[in-house]
Amino acid sequence: MDDKTILNRISDLVDEEHRLRAQAQTQETGTDDAARTRLRQLEESLDQCWDLLRRRRAARQAHGDPDAQGGRPVSEVERYLQ
Repeated sequence: MDDKTILNRISDLVDEEHRLRAQAQTQETGTDDAARTRLRQLEESLDQCWDLLRRRRAARQAHGDPDAQGGRPVSEVERYLQ
């Protein structure tokens, strides 16, 4: 997966996240369980995409092979400190 594909994926995920959050704000009942689950999945996928993009860019700066970078599991990416 190249950087442009990753950025397009990030854009798609963010768009879906914004749609779900906007729907939750317009509904008086708030976010249902399915929407909360999907939002969590979107956040995890976004974290994975950003992580991969950062590591690809770092590899490129270090004259390494960005294509050698693979996605990391959610369990690893979610443990990062902000």
